[in-house]
Amino acid sequence: MDWIMASLSGSTNHTLAPWAAWHARCMVLSWGILLPLGVLVARFFKVIPGQNWPQVLDHKAWWYVHRALQWSGVGIMLVGMWLVWGHSASAGRLAQFHTVVGWSVCAIGIFQIVGGLARGSKGGPTDTSMRGDHYDMTPWRLTFERLHKGLGWLAVMAGVAVIASGLQLADAPRWMAVVLALWWLALLMLFVWLQLTGRCIDTYQAIWGPDSGHPGNQRKPIGWGIRRPMA
Repeated sequence: MDWIMASLSGSTNHTLAPWAAWHARCMVLSWGILLPLGVLVARFFKVIPGQNWPQVLDHKAWWYVHRALQWSGVGIMLVGMWLVWGHSASAGRLAQFHTVVGWSVCAIGIFQIVGGLARGSKGGPTDTSMRGDHYDMTPWRLTFERLHKGLGWLAVMAGVAVIASGLQLADAPRWMAVVLALWWLALLMLFVWLQLTGRCIDTYQAIWGPDSGHPGNQRKPIGWGIRRPMA
């Protein structure tokens, strides 16, 4: 218990300015918990367990959960940004890494929300018009998906590194590092299991099904490891 409750440096006296402590809490909640969960939901739950796919299409539960997690995560992130605004960075390479990569990750988070709002129209048989950026997989939609998926995964992985560097800079208690490491290991194991069990189904097919008559089914899915069975 003495070892786990001590700080990473081994010190038993740990003090941190209130703004720094709340900044850390906001960023751990945002980039350590909410946003990674939102990414997993978007990748693996476009078709939910028990859904009779492809007879039942376009189940929007994943979309509502993904949006709620990402919007709340970025909102808490903004609070964390406000808390640290105006405070000078500590000296040293680790502090520089934390500052530069941290602000970059925050910028990506904001860009992801803006990009999501500008993803284009839907279209297809369930919309008011067949024509749409998503249904037709227009260049605008293709660009959005490449950026949204690529930057999203990059930000989540970079966020783990930023949080780890922040724990070291704050000389956080060891139990915090252990709990976060176990949490991230659990997420990684969940990711591997869901991927191996074929849960990563293409968004296009989750919405419109596997019929090759749909224009988007005539393209390769954007991203890696995405399952796309054909009718």
